[in-house]
Amino acid sequence: MGEDATGVGQPRKRYRTRNWREYDRGLISRGDLTVWISPDLAWHAVKDAGGRGRPREFTDAAIQAVLTLKVLYQLPLRAVQGMAGSLIRLAGLDWRVPHYSTLSRRQRDLVVTIPYRPRRGPLHLVIDSTGLKVLGEGEWKVRKHGADKRRVWRKVHLIIDADSHEVRAVEMTDHRHGDGEIVPGLLAQVPEGERIGVISGDGAYDTRGVYEASTERKAALIVPPRRNGKPWKSRTTGSAERNETLRAIRRLGRRLWKRWSGYHRRSLAETAMSRLKRLGERLAARDPARQIAEVQIRCVILNTFNSLGMPKTVPLV
Repeated sequence: MGEDATGVGQPRKRYRTRNWREYDRGLISRGDLTVWISPDLAWHAVKDAGGRGRPREFTDAAIQAVLTLKVLYQLPLRAVQGMAGSLIRLAGLDWRVPHYSTLSRRQRDLVVTIPYRPRRGPLHLVIDSTGLKVLGEGEWKVRKHGADKRRVWRKVHLIIDADSHEVRAVEMTDHRHGDGEIVPGLLAQVPEGERIGVISGDGAYDTRGVYEASTERKAALIVPPRRNGKPWKSRTTGSAERNETLRAIRRLGRRLWKRWSGYHRRSLAETAMSRLKRLGERLAARDPARQIAEVQIRCVILNTFNSLGMPKTVPLV
């Protein structure tokens, strides 16, 4: 049973998918290999006769396409080399196949392009973070015998478009970095020409740096103050907005404020985190540079899935 703003128990809302046939076709298309590798792809790099050193044989798009297959199907480098070669042969193309050592080397400095669909009007962005494992045992072993000291995690920070559910920005840090200090770098990944209307986040983003970053983008910030939060001085950037939120929570209660402000849309970021982890809760790469490319490729996969079809749901009365 859910609860309304007054705390009275209410049945949870049920939803119906209105475009199931279209969405079903999109789910099937997610396994179509032609989505990830196409004859129209620019595969071989144009050789520059005046450049120094050995010219690159493959474009970044070709390396990204093969690494996408690796991440999507959770293959080792040698296996994905064989898979890409078989696809090229089946397509009747005369392309050369990147060697697994080339894939490993190029992944370190690969510039990954994350596609997204342009939107009209101001954006509503939701932000959150999660952890992906690098080293450590599985959950069963931890539950049975306890955690080992060598468990290593990387922290992934995402900004999600609340309307399209697409990843618009991604950063990866270690566990020592706080959530709030990463926000300016995340917002810098959203083009200046796109207007941001609202940014939503949990209490971890109740910091002065986050308010300053949202003010620079002229965006409203929906972030609940911490439980022991005190009013800020008037000369602090964002103090008027935050202090008004603090007064509203004290007057209405935190539960009612969340419903009234639309704070619950922030849960879309948690949904995106869950989808990200379905591609694997463990990072295959060992060094941070390759791990960044791996996480960015995961975001490419999620956005491509969205472009193939999303469910349109309506609440049942």
